[in-house]
Amino acid sequence: MSKTTLRAFMPRQDLISFVVLAVVIFIVMPLCTDIFRLNLIGKYLTYAFVAVGLVLCWGYGGILSLGQGVFFGLGGYCMAMFLKLEASTPEATKIQSTPGIPDFMDWNQLTELPWFWEPFHSLPFTLIAVLVVPTIFAYIIGVAMFKRRVGGVYFAIITQAVASILTILIIGQQGYTGGVNGITDLRTLVGWDIRTDSAKYVLYFVNGILLFACLLFAQFVRKSKLGRILLAMREREDRVRFSGYDVSNFKTFVFCMGAAFSAIGGAMFTLQVGFMSPSFVGIVPSIELVIFCAVGGRMSIIGAVYGTLLINWAKTTFSESFPELWLFAMGALFIGVVMAFPSGLAGLYQTHAKPWVDKALSKLLSQRESTNSNSPVTAD
Repeated sequence: MSKTTLRAFMPRQDLISFVVLAVVIFIVMPLCTDIFRLNLIGKYLTYAFVAVGLVLCWGYGGILSLGQGVFFGLGGYCMAMFLKLEASTPEATKIQSTPGIPDFMDWNQLTELPWFWEPFHSLPFTLIAVLVVPTIFAYIIGVAMFKRRVGGVYFAIITQAVASILTILIIGQQGYTGGVNGITDLRTLVGWDIRTDSAKYVLYFVNGILLFACLLFAQFVRKSKLGRILLAMREREDRVRFSGYDVSNFKTFVFCMGAAFSAIGGAMFTLQVGFMSPSFVGIVPSIELVIFCAVGGRMSIIGAVYGTLLINWAKTTFSESFPELWLFAMGALFIGVVMAFPSGLAGLYQTHAKPWVDKALSKLLSQRESTNSNSPVTAD
């Protein structure tokens, strides 16, 4: 990659933002928090995958999805199925009526493992399914909606309906999904106990690395021709269509990409927390995920991460002290964002902090150049 191409992909200001976020996640947080809080932050970062995907879908593509919890949950359930099967060996379940199947299936009088659970004995299949299953589901929704030019508020309502339907389906099929309780009591990953403190540290860093991989991919999309087309579609969709582009294909692609990001976050959530339930699939969590993106800034992938961390930290703090007031605070915060600073934290930074940072960097660079020009040159 040439120097010019590298600068186009990662301008200086973006590079600084990435470095600062990396320092916060990989150095500051592990050094300044105990393992309990660090595990909470790791859980927050799993939501950031969804927020980053929403930046591309909503901020750039103009596709407001109020059902991203669906893809978060599908990725989480795929991982949970593998972990539950590993914990349901005949030896570990010998007190059941039917040893060798998950406990909730035995409670619901199932006598054998359902056929669609069988492939999840394999970890490679599970990792593929985490990405493929939500992406295919998103592709089906995208083709069905975008080919018919369904968009705007209608698409948002339809995704809400999908989230509600999937939640009802999961709860209703208790013998196959664990019902309202979800899939719980997840202990090991290929024999590795994920409940220990050392495992939580490892999973936190793996989570952070995967998040940065998604951020880099999102950065590539933003700076590529695809990113410019997405912005053009958001502003003047008809003009893009008249220019010869198939708008529905671009919308479907970015929607599927957001689903894949969400699914990775859901799988990591299952590993970090040790369970997955339908409470993370429905309408309420999906709307909360949109709020994370809005507060961080729907045009900033880095801002989406900070917004997710800030809102969840506030949620934990308020819930510990004023549990009955948190939902009101969340609603007031969202209204405040929409009315006072619609560009979120990233917009506040661009307006107030960025000029000061640019001035300081320019001064530092000019001082360095002055020092280099005034340094004596010695001849050999």
